[in-house]
Amino acid sequence: MKSKRAAESQAASEMPFVYVNMAMTADGKISNASRTESSFGSKADKHRLLVLRSQANAVMAGARTVDLNRITLGPGSKKYRQMRLDQCLHEYNVRIIVSGNGSIDTNAEVFRHRFSPIIVLTTEQIGKARLKHLQSVASLVRICGHTRIDFPETLRWLWREWGIKRLLCEGGGELNGALFRSELVDELNLTICPLIFGGRDAPTIADGIDVHELLNSIPLRLKTMRRIADEIFLAYDVQRKLTEANY
Repeated sequence: MKSKRAAESQAASEMPFVYVNMAMTADGKISNASRTESSFGSKADKHRLLVLRSQANAVMAGARTVDLNRITLGPGSKKYRQMRLDQCLHEYNVRIIVSGNGSIDTNAEVFRHRFSPIIVLTTEQIGKARLKHLQSVASLVRICGHTRIDFPETLRWLWREWGIKRLLCEGGGELNGALFRSELVDELNLTICPLIFGGRDAPTIADGIDVHELLNSIPLRLKTMRRIADEIFLAYDVQRKLTEANY
């Protein structure tokens, strides 16, 4: 369930409830430095991912996430599609891919499955040839800013034009970081896996965020914690940023 603050904020701004789901190693990495290892969770982690997808109107990911992984961003098997129907959602969720310059592999697995609309969010930095190429494989390509995607306006558009009330983001780190910086994330779901990747260049769950002072960090409040075998499953509410009044 979403927090009271999140529900009130959503109703006031007509923004989707945004929740992030990521698996990370014990040292906080979501992949190795070469980005070749990004699917390392257990069957329990995969089940949790599909349960979270079953609650979303749309699932969103960055270009590298869909390029480097054989994923469809879809709801999975009939069991999970029935979960969606039981919640009065469409059987298949909308799929959203984010790329500032449109550098998405049009041969990626996600484009091979046509069960639901695929929306590509990009900026004016995309070239004409690339735009035309993406338009041939996606349901819609939307320009959402000049050099950076305007996520607040884009999320309002998704609410208004596509009825997206719950939006699940599955990374990667750059996309998550942009959403956190824009203070658009309501909930963070984490699976901590019993691995160490190491490496200063390995991506984390929220890349691109430079925090030089504690006051600029993004505080979380633990909602649930569960252990299955050697993995830990966590869910956090995202709180308002810290101020002097919090001390």
